[in-house]
Amino acid sequence: MDNKKNHEDKIELQEALQAKSGPEKTITIKESEYEQLKADSRKAQENWDKLVRLQADFENARKRMERDRSEFLRFANEDILCDILTIADELERSVELSQEKHEDHVAFLKGVEMILGHLHDLLKKNGVCCISAKGKCFDPNYHEALMQVEKDELPENTVVEEMQKGYTFNDKVIRTAKVQVSKKKSKDVAKEDKQEK
Repeated sequence: MDNKKNHEDKIELQEALQAKSGPEKTITIKESEYEQLKADSRKAQENWDKLVRLQADFENARKRMERDRSEFLRFANEDILCDILTIADELERSVELSQEKHEDHVAFLKGVEMILGHLHDLLKKNGVCCISAKGKCFDPNYHEALMQVEKDELPENTVVEEMQKGYTFNDKVIRTAKVQVSKKKSKDVAKEDKQEK
């Protein structure tokens, strides 16, 4: 089909050239030059056919890769979702047991702790790590200061309390830790404290 279209395009081009230049002119060339032109023409046609086939192959490969990529993205999280379903099953069993036996809070708590342990293992297995915050020097790349607390016994800008854990995913911060940060008492407040004593 492409060859037919190419042939039709050539005919249209020849007709357009003839219309512009008038009647076709005859020129005389050596037979060796004529043979060389024919060989060059065949070679050009072969190259054109190769190019058309390569373009078609490339387009097919691109479509196949796009289809494979789409399929991969649809099912990429299948393993982690199966692990999460196992944890959800454990939570449901814990809730059912808790509803049946209202008194055994210790066993219920132990079950929840075990499930939490499974969840932490799953996160770690998939590259999610908890950001260490309490007692560390405040780092805006990993921590988000929600408030400052006056603490003279700690160096300034030390994380005093972690209000929400932060996490990294393959060394990229996906959630900063929400923290309280220490600060020294202001000089005015320190003077007032001394005056009161």
